[in-house]
Amino acid sequence: MTKKYDFLIIGAGVAGMSFALKVARAGKYKIALCCKTTLDEANTAKAQGGIASVTNLLVDDFDKHIHDTMVAGDWISNPDAVRQVVTHAPEQIQELVHWGVHFDKQEDGSFDLHREGGHSEFRILHHADDTGFEIQRGLMEAVRQHPDIDVLENHFAVEIITQHHLGVRVTRRTPDIECYGAYILNPETGKVDTYLSKITLMATGGTGSVYATTTNPNIATGDGIAMVYRAKGKVEGMEFVQFHPTALYNPAETHPAYLITEAMRGYGGILRLPNGEEFMQKYDPRLSLAPRDIVARAIDHEMKVHGLDHVCLDVTHKDPEQTKHHFPNIYKKCLSIGIDITRQYIPVAPCAHYMCGGIKVNLDAESSIRRLYAVGECSCTGLHGGNRLASNSLIEAVVYADAAAKHSLQMVDHYDFNTRVPAWNDEGTMSVEEKVLIAQDVREVGQIMSTYVGIVRSDLRLRRAWERLDLLYEETEDLFKRVRPTKDICELRNMINVGYLITRQALERKESRGLHYTIDYPHPVESHPQPTF
Repeated sequence: MTKKYDFLIIGAGVAGMSFALKVARAGKYKIALCCKTTLDEANTAKAQGGIASVTNLLVDDFDKHIHDTMVAGDWISNPDAVRQVVTHAPEQIQELVHWGVHFDKQEDGSFDLHREGGHSEFRILHHADDTGFEIQRGLMEAVRQHPDIDVLENHFAVEIITQHHLGVRVTRRTPDIECYGAYILNPETGKVDTYLSKITLMATGGTGSVYATTTNPNIATGDGIAMVYRAKGKVEGMEFVQFHPTALYNPAETHPAYLITEAMRGYGGILRLPNGEEFMQKYDPRLSLAPRDIVARAIDHEMKVHGLDHVCLDVTHKDPEQTKHHFPNIYKKCLSIGIDITRQYIPVAPCAHYMCGGIKVNLDAESSIRRLYAVGECSCTGLHGGNRLASNSLIEAVVYADAAAKHSLQMVDHYDFNTRVPAWNDEGTMSVEEKVLIAQDVREVGQIMSTYVGIVRSDLRLRRAWERLDLLYEETEDLFKRVRPTKDICELRNMINVGYLITRQALERKESRGLHYTIDYPHPVESHPQPTF
């Protein structure tokens, strides 16, 4: 079956939904919003801490936010991308409010602002400790009510369509690769349908599930990045995997791990060893409010030195009622496993959390493939550089969704549907034994990545990961060619591709920078200029 849409959006977090709402304003285009599960299951909904924007102009300004972002990114962020996000953030906050998103406010009506690691001022807007869920809720209601947006839940994008599918040889040196839509798996029929589009937007989120433990939902398998890489699009910055320093340590629940928001350290939480000893003073003068890469490596080091499986976050010195008020969900979650955070330490450990790299895009969110845009965690805008500043991701998604919407609306009428695209060849069947092998291979990818491509790396570990992944790649590609596509085997292919990209780009960076730390090159290359603003 072939379907035609002016705009095909793959992924439905804050990036995909805000883009859909923005292009739908034109009132004359057919829009498909495709998500592989349901609208409410996205990384956006898991974001607890908040969304960063300069709003209190009495003490804060754009230059401060820009400087904080550049420092956190280890001075390799793209200054133009940083300025674009920071300066457009306030108007996009108002857009979210217009769509029905609620942020906590003070009694005088001003936003109740938090401060998080790496921020020099209080500039984090939030909704208690479930900000992402609130943003997702507001956008979902707006999307579902819009008559021009077709929501395709439980539909899985298998591949994007380019000249390759028309029999043209496409390589990474091909200068004019174009995207004509995507092949999408229909869950009801089990068949792969052809979706032709004038504009395609990739908003598939992150890659956390390639690691054995992650704060991301199970759906975060790097699908968009893998699809674009296979289509010969540019992918950058994959070595910069952010490990959140403080995921709740709970051996009974490892995937996804429960996130203990950065805002809890901004609130006054102190990192300690289980015996009560503080340790961050050994690593950074900002103590527990240092950027995430520094805190994660410090915790990792302390755990290895002392033979621990976790450290602790302490808020017992704070007012109990205030703690319950600011962090009601964390309080409830910890209480469910027997921990009263007003009286007991919270056991925490670093966990795969956010991908700073991804599909390379320009300031209009255009990828290297024509007619294909990328927004959100699957994209590499240059904002994050070597390390993401806390709460910059949600605002990046809405700012770049706005840029993509404005640019694509100018371009969409210049394109037409490519009706020469062939239907997907879906011959083949899959046995029960093959399904078992896929599940085992998924676990093996997680073990390889967590063991060899984690917080601290070496060339030896990275090469070992490469060899293991290469074997899995050959086996999986052979199987994929012989069977009818399913969500499980497509996700495995994508996870292997993403693991390969992280490993390869980590090997290529001959320095330690931001989130990438290797014992073979422990120091940064000082040729990176530190711009002044």
